[in-house]
Amino acid sequence: MPSIQTVTGPIDLDDFGPTLVHEHVVIMNTEYNQNYQPDWDEEARISDAVEKLNELSQLGITSIMDPTVLGLGRYIPRIKRIAEQANINILVATGLYTFNDLPMQFEYRGPGRLVDIPEPLTEMFISDITEGIADTGVRAAFLKCAIEQPGLTPGVERAMRAVGQAHVETGAPITVHTSPHNESGLTAQRVLKEEGVDLDKVIIGHCGDTTDLDYLCRVADQGSMLGMDRFGLDIFLPTAQRVETILELVRRGYADSITLTHDANCFIDYFSDAEKAHAAPNWHYRHISEDVIPALLDGGLDQSHIETFLVTNPRRHFE
Repeated sequence: MPSIQTVTGPIDLDDFGPTLVHEHVVIMNTEYNQNYQPDWDEEARISDAVEKLNELSQLGITSIMDPTVLGLGRYIPRIKRIAEQANINILVATGLYTFNDLPMQFEYRGPGRLVDIPEPLTEMFISDITEGIADTGVRAAFLKCAIEQPGLTPGVERAMRAVGQAHVETGAPITVHTSPHNESGLTAQRVLKEEGVDLDKVIIGHCGDTTDLDYLCRVADQGSMLGMDRFGLDIFLPTAQRVETILELVRRGYADSITLTHDANCFIDYFSDAEKAHAAPNWHYRHISEDVIPALLDGGLDQSHIETFLVTNPRRHFE
């Protein structure tokens, strides 16, 4: 029986229950943390994360996919401690998150660079999936890259092609951070397809930030799933409009293309806890279970649609 890698070890695909496909646990720049966050309390933050994840588990969610990769502060020893205490499966990713340039560690190393070697990013991503991340024993379950308002910059393209190459080598599925406002999901699909990626194994993230149904249908028609995420970030798009967009997609026959998630976190160093709570009070792991699913059901969907969004589609992502 096929299995999926979680932080605490592999699980059978059949045990992969209701899943939120894009949730971070901790987003934190270590250099910033070490120099400018003297009040950081590691033990308290771990306890807080365990509590929040257990609250989510009590609502019936069994797994989250955490796309925190290089560029977002991935630190697996911390995630491993959290996963060992939480009653939920955590799947971690490999890849690189940038909207523009690559980190300087790759500026002079790679094909055609000062140090002309095969793409080191591809090698790193494959190793994280097949051998494990650093010396933690944890293997990445999926791949992550990003393309935003700056578009397909040289750094973004290089990271994306490395992700595509690692997918072809390992079969690991892909999540892409995109901006629907410049239709960058279509650009990502084109580049990944050029690398031989099966677009059925790609989630185009942050599709939930738009009501542009023409764009969403064009993305779905190429096989990728729509990350109808960022629920709770009403500053980007109010929940009611996000819900109505999903209802219309279902009416048009795209239920099999929809995933639900928040892109939330237990901690993010972009804001203080108070600032986050003030700007986006509903941006937390419970919002979909407590508010969004009831709204979808009130809008005419039934429980089988919810099962499709949370179980069938995420499971198919790994089949």
